[in-house]
Amino acid sequence: MTAEKTRATTGTSGAATDAGLDHLVYAVPDLLAGVAAFSGRSGLTPVAGGSHPGGTANYLVRLGPESYLEIIGPDPEAAPGTRPRAFGLETLTAPRLAAWAVHPRDLDAAVRAARERGYDPGDVQPLSRRTPAGPLLEWRLTRRDDPAAVRPVPFLIDWGATPHPSSSGLPEARLASFSAVHPDPAALRRELDALGVELDVTRGPDVALRAVLDTPRGPLTLT
Repeated sequence: MTAEKTRATTGTSGAATDAGLDHLVYAVPDLLAGVAAFSGRSGLTPVAGGSHPGGTANYLVRLGPESYLEIIGPDPEAAPGTRPRAFGLETLTAPRLAAWAVHPRDLDAAVRAARERGYDPGDVQPLSRRTPAGPLLEWRLTRRDDPAAVRPVPFLIDWGATPHPSSSGLPEARLASFSAVHPDPAALRRELDALGVELDVTRGPDVALRAVLDTPRGPLTLT
């Protein structure tokens, strides 16, 4: 799968719900160190995205017209003692490609269609973050109670009236490939089909996500 490869599906209502890649989530235990390591390997300087409620912050790199890489970690400016739980950051000791998101044309219709097909993507909840320049970005996404360290099934996101982060002058890397490893590829594909998305899946003992980026310093693999 690349940033441009998506598949359109149709829910029972008959409304098309295109599910395009929105972003990849690269979780790091130390945000500034993780960004510096990525920059050293890629030759790109990620742009600060801002802070989230809950003690995380992120840096961004554009992957395509409406997709990006999110490097997320504990917010260096959070109050002492804050322990963010998102994407396993509370216990994370090494960087990992932890999750990914797709943006359907109609988030609520996509949730209904997935449930009718036997997969519950979770409830739709609002979230926000404030950018370093001050504006508040707001969006809605699906959230489910999932303790897995790596989530091969994407969550769904809708940016509403907020400009997509990829449009904010980010440095760019091309997403050459994106795939998953799973002990039961057929089971994973059933859940992906329920959401109307495609992903290359191979069999392996442990769940993992793998992205290859074309960068100024050559191919960069994130796992």
